[in-house]
Amino acid sequence: MTRRVVVTGMAGFSPIGNDWDTVRARLQAGRSGIKTLHEWDRYAGLLTRLGAPVEDFSLPDHYTRKNTRSMGRVSLLATRASELALQDAGLLNDPVVGGGRTGVAYGSSVGSTPAIAEYGAMLIKNDIGSLNANTYLKMMGHTTAVNVGLFLKVRGRIIPTASACTSGSQGIGYAYEAVKFGAQDLMLAGGADELCPTEAATFDALYATSTRNDEPELTPRPFDAQRDGLVIGEGAGTLVLENLDHAQARGARIYAELVGFGTNSDGAHVTQPSPETMAIAMKLALQGAGLTPGDIGYVSGHGTATEQGDIAESHATHAVFGSRVPISSLKSYTGHTLGASGALEAIAAIRMMEDGLFHPTLNLEQVDPRCADLDYIRGGMRAIATDHVMSNNFAFGGINTSLIFRRWTT
Repeated sequence: MTRRVVVTGMAGFSPIGNDWDTVRARLQAGRSGIKTLHEWDRYAGLLTRLGAPVEDFSLPDHYTRKNTRSMGRVSLLATRASELALQDAGLLNDPVVGGGRTGVAYGSSVGSTPAIAEYGAMLIKNDIGSLNANTYLKMMGHTTAVNVGLFLKVRGRIIPTASACTSGSQGIGYAYEAVKFGAQDLMLAGGADELCPTEAATFDALYATSTRNDEPELTPRPFDAQRDGLVIGEGAGTLVLENLDHAQARGARIYAELVGFGTNSDGAHVTQPSPETMAIAMKLALQGAGLTPGDIGYVSGHGTATEQGDIAESHATHAVFGSRVPISSLKSYTGHTLGASGALEAIAAIRMMEDGLFHPTLNLEQVDPRCADLDYIRGGMRAIATDHVMSNNFAFGGINTSLIFRRWTT
């Protein structure tokens, strides 16, 4: 017996705001969070100087040195977003959180990079330096999932997802399955990453970063013929997923129902995406939801503004939907927030479905002729009345994810 899964809480931190009212205003104004980071000038050989930091991130007094000593910035972002999501769901300090039927499915691309650097310094200098018992806890690949669980005293299952750009969406998908099949009643799900020049350097080495260093407002440009690469961002996003019966019994506000999840792998190349398996992931989500392509009114695209990624994704989307589906990329506003992207994009898609108003892809002036013929949202916000939205993400290693959310009506 399967159970229906609903979203009862959401919260996040992004380069364009830390609450929906602020984010909505930035989307409507067409203002991105991309900045020129002059502090990166000191890194010889680094081509890009562009990034999208989270601003105005602060912690309340109950985040003490004692209970945050195992957290780097990525875990602080994840934990605070999760706490606020629980608050939004009306579950903060509720006994159900620590009762063993609530779990965490959360991820990031890596742990906190300053902690990783301390281990690197040890190997280079042959000296343990400032290493201490908490350095590894900040660095480890499951640092977000574990710290969220510890801080909030969760006693259910912990599902770490460390799959780069699909960390957040896989976290949501695996949480969905845990609730759907009765393993848990509630799950905190999402992803996070902190801004670091090492991440920019990774894509720099692939010649995949934007170098419009003096024109941050004009980049990134997903699907555009004049794009020159992605911009790294940071953030965190958490969704509270809950068994429908449990949510209704306590009178919870319901934002949307999660009805479909598809994930697979290309099995072909670590960095070159496969349109065929991308399309299969979308079809798996549709199949799980019992929907047809015609039921989807909007697709939140991965849209990184890299040549190979944009072209492959567009053709995969066209293979499933043809030319009719409206699509746009939140990364044109936030940059690529890596492990946070799937969660932040899911939150935005749900909120826009609720509002009936969907953001365009910024800086998309001339669609790359090598991209497939899709209904790219350009210019300004578009009014769309739909009961279903799809959110897609694709990661290094050929990992593909697709989530489908249904509008909640009582």
